[in-house]
Amino acid sequence: MAILVLGGAGYIGSHTVYELIDKGADVVVVDNLETGHIEAVHPKARFYKGDIRSRGFIDSVFENEEIHAVIHFAANSLVGESMVDPLKYYDNNVYGTKVLLESMIAHDVKKIVFSSTAATYGEPENIPILEDDKTCPTNAYGETKLAMEKMMKWTDIAHGLKYVALRYFNACGAHESGCIGEAHSPETHLIPLILQVPLGQREFISIFGDDYDTKDGTCIRDYIHVTDLAQAHILAVKYLLDGGESNTFNLGNGVGFTVKEVIETAKKATGLDIAQRITPRRAGDPARLIASSDKAKEVLGWNPQHADLEEIISSAWKWHSTHPHGFKKQEA
Repeated sequence: MAILVLGGAGYIGSHTVYELIDKGADVVVVDNLETGHIEAVHPKARFYKGDIRSRGFIDSVFENEEIHAVIHFAANSLVGESMVDPLKYYDNNVYGTKVLLESMIAHDVKKIVFSSTAATYGEPENIPILEDDKTCPTNAYGETKLAMEKMMKWTDIAHGLKYVALRYFNACGAHESGCIGEAHSPETHLIPLILQVPLGQREFISIFGDDYDTKDGTCIRDYIHVTDLAQAHILAVKYLLDGGESNTFNLGNGVGFTVKEVIETAKKATGLDIAQRITPRRAGDPARLIASSDKAKEVLGWNPQHADLEEIISSAWKWHSTHPHGFKKQEA
């Protein structure tokens, strides 16, 4: 019996596949390679290139493989892009998930762990954010992820398909081996953008606003190591296979760092200076986003092992400094 990882060539998906295989799991990876990288797929995983929006394709995977659980990472995830091309996000994220769920029901696969997001909450009313806080997304990306969650809820009621939605905060870091890591184009995440400065790929890092109501005026975010996220997905699969009911969990460290603190920590981790420049605020950036992960710890037994920010950034630096162009070979 295998675990099917959709989007297993992407950043968090590939790290989850590595952790699954380290634990002796049989893993099947599906990815259309739109944003994923074939080089990130673990050599022991069986790989199928294709798109979950194709019912014929996804049916063929379930027919060829004996799947007992699905981990679903296959989605577009750029907030800015979702605001200028929302229909792309509804097509890939929502319609793709509809096709997937139809195929799962047809093949009697009734367990799915789903990569959701803190963007489902929108502007938080409370800090730390709890799972039962109001969900009111402020961007199309968050809205599609919330629609995916609700689709799974109603599919459970109608067909008994059990799901876990994992709403995570700022994923970061890289595999301890340094062989896989974050490689987005365009890059939008803070830590890799900061590291582009010591790599000589960026003159300075922009700080979007320094007049927020925080200790140094810059936004506070909760950073979670990608390997800890991967472990949470594996624990969520076990929870479902052990008979757990459908559920939603936040994943974060419960500790927030300001943008300036992240830059200072990156200076320590790299031993290099990092130029910075204050620029105007971005619309829709909340001052603070910090998760309460108490529920995941209590119910799933999740215990993050890489919560130290300097350790997180050092692992990212190990990857980026040896792969300055991601998975692409450096041009001569």
